[in-house]
Amino acid sequence: MELLRKYEIMILLTEEFNDSELKSWVFNYAKNLRKFNVSDISVISRGKHKLAYPIIDKSKGNYIQLNFSSMPKYIETFLASLKLDSKVLRYLVITK
Repeated sequence: MELLRKYEIMILLTEEFNDSELKSWVFNYAKNLRKFNVSDISVISRGKHKLAYPIIDKSKGNYIQLNFSSMPKYIETFLASLKLDSKVLRYLVITK
């Protein structure tokens, strides 16, 4: 049996979200994480910031930090769903 590992994912979203849309987007992804037997989910909104350089003609973005524990085999599946989302500009996964 694989052990749970702690992960941190920083997600850069487009700036078009208002507060309620941003909360519902994050809630849906947190719900998707639950399908993969993820535990200890915490979500931190880092706010809207100006980007150092434009990404797909966007100059600002919303930063979201997700911390959770999961088995490594589920991470690639979750990241595939992030890749397909048009609202996600970039993401970074860190193993803690």
